[in-house]
Amino acid sequence: MSHPYISTRTDGPEHTLWFETSPRYLAGGGDPRHITQALRAAGWKNHSDPEYPHVILTSPGHRHTVALEPETSSYTAWWRIQAHGDQDGWYTQFGGNIPVEILAGLTDALLQPVPKTAPEIWVPLTAAGWTYERDERGNETAAHPDDILSVRRRAVEPGEQVFWTVEATLPIGGGGHERIWHAYLDERMPPHLIAAFTRALALDEPVQRRYYDVPHFHLVTQERGPLGEQLAAAHEARLKTVRTAARKTRRTALSAQKPPAPSTTPTVLARSR
Repeated sequence: MSHPYISTRTDGPEHTLWFETSPRYLAGGGDPRHITQALRAAGWKNHSDPEYPHVILTSPGHRHTVALEPETSSYTAWWRIQAHGDQDGWYTQFGGNIPVEILAGLTDALLQPVPKTAPEIWVPLTAAGWTYERDERGNETAAHPDDILSVRRRAVEPGEQVFWTVEATLPIGGGGHERIWHAYLDERMPPHLIAAFTRALALDEPVQRRYYDVPHFHLVTQERGPLGEQLAAAHEARLKTVRTAARKTRRTALSAQKPPAPSTTPTVLARSR
């Protein structure tokens, strides 16, 4: 997309120099269209107000809602995802600095069929070298080897609601920490969605960012990346894959709703003499 007289972040990537940025969890938010356009490709509806800087998307059937509303601070909740329902509803939120490539692990899982067995949540992290601890109350913690990124599942007191938090923080003087980004996940979320998110956290592939276009430049490494045309083609291929999967899911759902075809075999009635 192009605009007359002004260059904006909604322009395509073709005229930008891109740099592979590592570690990915410190690379900043990135382009939200990595998420929003994938959801739209899967048939989600856009309920945004064109006069207000936000994005509100709802899934077919209005089961899920994804909202992106930038705040004055990138450390507060920008992304909010909700499942609607009296018995099985849930809510989760993420700060503005969470890389969209990590959050897409969760939003992409919303587009997939629910697996028959619940996948492991902690194994992707421990397999990637994270430490794992469980205390006497049953609270669980996994920490990245650099101690900047951590995942916690905890209840403050016995009987209280269990919740998940994910934090990227930097130590500062006096034993305090500066928050880079934060996430809250509802314990009521289906386990496969939490597992999809931890798998995305465990990945270490670099992500593509503009030079210096990161919240903490001194914490990352940036090297020349692929051309903008390559990134545009990769994004379009991603959207094509999502559209194909969504069509397949719709066909499967329609087939399951159709009544069985009447039998063509004549019924033989037994007659008693």
